Amino acid sequence: MRSRPNVQVRTLPTTCYQCNAGPEMLNVRVEDGVATEVRPHFESAEVHPGGGKVCVKAYGLIQKVYHPNRVKTPMVRTNPKKGRHEEPGWREISWEEALDMVAEKMNAAAAKGALDTSGYPRVATTFGGGPTSKFYLGTMPAFFAAWGATDVSMGSGPGVKCAHSEHMYGEFWHRGFTVAPDTPLCNYLLSFGHNMDASGGVCSVKRHADARTRGMIRVQIEPHLSVTGASSSEWVPIKPKTDPAFMFAMIHVLLHESSRDRLDLPFLKERTGSPYLIAPNGFYLRDPATDKPLVWDRAHAAAVPHDTPGIDPALDGEFTLDGVEFGADGERWVHQGAVCRTAFQSLVDHVKTYTPEWAAAICDVPAASIRKIALDYLAHARIGEMIEIDGKPLPFRPVAIFLGKTVNNGWGGYESCWGRTVLACLVGALEVPGGTLGTSVQINEHPKNRNLSVHPGPDGFMDYPLNPTDKENWISSPTKRDAARTLVPLAGNSPRFMGSGPGHLSWMTLDQGDLQGFPPMTLPDVWFVYRANPVISFWQVGKVEEVAARFPFTVCFAFTDDETNHMADLLLPECTDLESMQLLPIGGTKYIEAFWAHRGYSLRRPVVEPASGVRDFTWIATELAKRTGVLKGYNTAINNGLTGIPLRTKEYNFALDESAEHSKEEIWDHVCRAASFEVTAGAASDGLDYYLEHGLRVSEYPRTNWYLYPTMVAKGLRFELPYQERLMRIGIELGNRLHEKGIAWWDKQLAEYSALPAWHDIPGIWEKAYESSFDIAIADYPFWLLTSRSMQYAWGANSGIQLIKEVADNVAGHGGVILNARTARQLGIEDGDLIEIRSPIGATQGHAVVRQGIRPDTVLMIGQFGHWKTPVAKDFKVPSMNSLVPMLMETTDNTGSGADLVRVSVRRVGGPA
Repeated sequence: MRSRPNVQVRTLPTTCYQCNAGPEMLNVRVEDGVATEVRPHFESAEVHPGGGKVCVKAYGLIQKVYHPNRVKTPMVRTNPKKGRHEEPGWREISWEEALDMVAEKMNAAAAKGALDTSGYPRVATTFGGGPTSKFYLGTMPAFFAAWGATDVSMGSGPGVKCAHSEHMYGEFWHRGFTVAPDTPLCNYLLSFGHNMDASGGVCSVKRHADARTRGMIRVQIEPHLSVTGASSSEWVPIKPKTDPAFMFAMIHVLLHESSRDRLDLPFLKERTGSPYLIAPNGFYLRDPATDKPLVWDRAHAAAVPHDTPGIDPALDGEFTLDGVEFGADGERWVHQGAVCRTAFQSLVDHVKTYTPEWAAAICDVPAASIRKIALDYLAHARIGEMIEIDGKPLPFRPVAIFLGKTVNNGWGGYESCWGRTVLACLVGALEVPGGTLGTSVQINEHPKNRNLSVHPGPDGFMDYPLNPTDKENWISSPTKRDAARTLVPLAGNSPRFMGSGPGHLSWMTLDQGDLQGFPPMTLPDVWFVYRANPVISFWQVGKVEEVAARFPFTVCFAFTDDETNHMADLLLPECTDLESMQLLPIGGTKYIEAFWAHRGYSLRRPVVEPASGVRDFTWIATELAKRTGVLKGYNTAINNGLTGIPLRTKEYNFALDESAEHSKEEIWDHVCRAASFEVTAGAASDGLDYYLEHGLRVSEYPRTNWYLYPTMVAKGLRFELPYQERLMRIGIELGNRLHEKGIAWWDKQLAEYSALPAWHDIPGIWEKAYESSFDIAIADYPFWLLTSRSMQYAWGANSGIQLIKEVADNVAGHGGVILNARTARQLGIEDGDLIEIRSPIGATQGHAVVRQGIRPDTVLMIGQFGHWKTPVAKDFKVPSMNSLVPMLMETTDNTGSGADLVRVSVRRVGGPA
């Protein structure tokens, strides 16, 4: 771009964190105070895995700043009636009026008590965009920490729109809130529906492109040909929701059709619970003297505790032994001459019938293909090889399995996550170079290095903050509206993982009535919404819309009008990405594939003056803290690290005066000083000016920190696989607690707590639930409707940006509903025709996109659409599946999650647009 004469031009660095694939640095060209161009931040190319580039979403930020429909002043609702067809009658008010109104409502709630008569917090928040929303909230988390009890469970998508089951099982087994391949070293990757080229950001796209260039084989196993599948070595069109059967058959091939010595036997013996002996009631056989699980030591032909030095544990076998067995709720059995098998032998026996031929009938994939993929996976594992990382020799196992959303979530999520992780264990490819790795942690602390979250727990496995299920400590009455701590032991109680339970439970119950055994579901007195649009982003959006309209006082931080803030009482316009300030952690191991060789902080800073009437979140938080009388507690929370880094430790003190009010710049200057001290190990303590000039500060992050394996060895710990003795125990205890309260409506979920997950008709769960709930014949709905991620629109923040639409229009599927060419012919549908897609709860319309790359029994919609209020997006006329998917207890799994799929019918209703 050529500069005009006498124009002041500056190029300013800032940070984009619109999705979990970030953060990414970028440069913004500013001419006479107007942002005109987004460019890559090549200055960070040496530390950023994506070479300093940004994805398409960042290029829409300029249009976001200057959006003609932007909300630029606080507005209060004048029409007391709420609903889709009620105009709010917005009236502009001052910030003083608006903040006083919020404070008045919050102080009134506090005067009645932080918890209502049902024990739920009177103040609730819904913050969207996965965990990224907190990176736009400034110091608002410190305000809510100072305020006290806040319900963060009013979901906008967590549990139903994320990798919810993987979050929990991944952290339980290997500290993987999200799980990814070690792509720089992986040579053979199986992707079960993970659309990484659309969801992984520039880091993932570049790494996969580089890996394919050097010869990595990527096999995409999914019902439709995604953009990822299109650039893969092979596409395997599997029937929806049958992925566990495919993986179970792979396990069968490795255990029953391959030589045992081709497996990584040392890894199985030393780093997993495979040698542990299983007593007659299904729990571990234990040493009476120490209560430790026993293994059979082949060196001394005796049963010994698992951590006895110098032993050679048996993997296979059945033994007659004495010992004790501990069941649920303190139940104890003393055994003499009991027949016990190893956990590994139990696995071998368990998968004996899960042959490729068996799986072929379920998955609609040829048995030969399943067998070949299993053997290729084994052949590429290079068992026995080592590689040097940071001067340390580590096992090299360049094979991995990636699971996509809907595969790793809802019913079938447990079986899929277990199958994926067991396959990694069989070849020693879990948490080692080239293999399957965890990324960040959310349920388990430590956020800056997940290796620091590894602590010895029961039976030689890692500790995990399970919610209690014993009679004395079980939390019998829900503390939040999703009942996570009551119903979901794996959810833990981490404040860092907000979407921890069945996020749809509150929406279901508020609409359908209370749940037996639980206190009545109540609406919060005050509801804050930010970067979230649950009125269109959840399931059964019509019901969510009706419930949201009943909230007594809703505050939405608004960019433009949208479907949720249409129901609000007050709109507060906050600064956009290019107008706001916050110091953000970067690097280390973050979500998805953002494995960095550096770690540090970058600054999102105002590159232009904020639009008149909008305010930065830190300013808003400070003003609310003053008005609600929690300023001291607010400052204390900032000092304690609620901005991402503590301002005082044993090594330094950059703390704020806790009794004084501080400006946005002063707060972030103190935060920057603490960050500089941490990154440089005390060599520097530069403040805000340094980050305004340079954009970021990082230090080297050892690559060995990518892998959990060295820490597990150093601490003498094992991965809790393949046998899930602890999960079986807590499931029995949870069932006991619920049944003591007369609660039977969670029994289906309790059955999922099995030591070795077995195949059951997972697609049939949806079919039977629909037939019983809606009195329909499932044959009348012959297609599976799925959704797919769009890099352009992911996380919804860009749906109203015209530039993003122009880019997305170049990618097939963004303008309609994808269906198979043969199916289309049979239905008399041609490309571009208007079609109706109907589920048991409703119908929507869109234009047909006819393609070969999708199964005949599958229909696909790209996510993020269905808008009726959001400017620009409402004119796309592109449907969303959210209006078609019912919220049902029967389709909710034991972690509280569900899956984006529904049975539908399809018919032509008109010609092309």
